[in-house]
Amino acid sequence: MGRPKALLPWRRGTFLSAAIQVLNNYSDMVIVVAGGLVNELQPVVDANAAYLVRNPQPERGQFSSLQIGLQEVLNRGRDAAIITLVDRPPARPETVNHLQRQFLTLVEHDMWAVVPESAGYHGHPIVVGREMIGAFLDAPVDSTARDIVHANQSRVAYVPVSDPFVTMNIDTPQDYERLIASPEFSVTR
Repeated sequence: MGRPKALLPWRRGTFLSAAIQVLNNYSDMVIVVAGGLVNELQPVVDANAAYLVRNPQPERGQFSSLQIGLQEVLNRGRDAAIITLVDRPPARPETVNHLQRQFLTLVEHDMWAVVPESAGYHGHPIVVGREMIGAFLDAPVDSTARDIVHANQSRVAYVPVSDPFVTMNIDTPQDYERLIASPEFSVTR
């Protein structure tokens, strides 16, 4: 991309600030895990009332950051989390609300996670309970979240949503240019 994707401009902020703002409406704390960009991300995290946790070994990969964040969730006395990536536009607030409500209903039926599905693809954010957090934390660091979710498939509910942002990946400047030129960019919250 040539610059940190979390800091790409998005509406009146960045991907990161917008994600924090959405998640702040559906959780009592937002934890951001940063690797080498701590100094760049800290002002955005602070300005949006979130907490920054540093991954001391970001070279171990994205899954190590997930494990650090989830351990911090448990350390702070929580037993569920909404997990998202910051290299994409955040899901719409109504999508996060729907996923959270679905999780709260399905957890009573021994489901460990809720994953959004749009146009046949799975995306983010995902909502996980203590059991799935444990599965992520017990996995080897060279695992992927997808591996763990698939290994626990019978405990995962895939919830259809009409939000194109849940499956959108922004990997190149061209992807980003297409995104901000799209009608979805101008959709108000």
